[in-house]
Amino acid sequence: MLKRILWLALLSASSVWANNDVIMVDRVIVDSVKLAFPNDEKIQPDLSEFVVDSVVLMSNEEGERWAVVTVSNQANGLRTMTQKHLNAVVANGQRISPSEFSQVFKANETLSLTVYFGHSKFPLLDVHTRTE
Repeated sequence: MLKRILWLALLSASSVWANNDVIMVDRVIVDSVKLAFPNDEKIQPDLSEFVVDSVVLMSNEEGERWAVVTVSNQANGLRTMTQKHLNAVVANGQRISPSEFSQVFKANETLSLTVYFGHSKFPLLDVHTRTE
């Protein structure tokens, strides 16, 4: 009996340890969230003709932050989106950029991208572009 209990405890502990890096959905954002954190350093994404349609915020217990961002190219021509066109706001008010990526969009095309924002103690609250 004791052997069985130890076996079950070991099995459950190893399954918890093995799943720490599983990415879980934190929140889905369809409309932009209104946040009023100060931005003294004026950190903003580069101007573009990309518009964020929706965001699915994700993380794991290790503190990795990810987002599935659905973006529309509002231009009438081919455009390339990079990490410079997106920013995220985290719960302490900090603005962060995602890891390097590049995605070509056709005119008026909408695509969903999975974007990595690195490790953060604080969760992501919003992901946005800048059009003006």
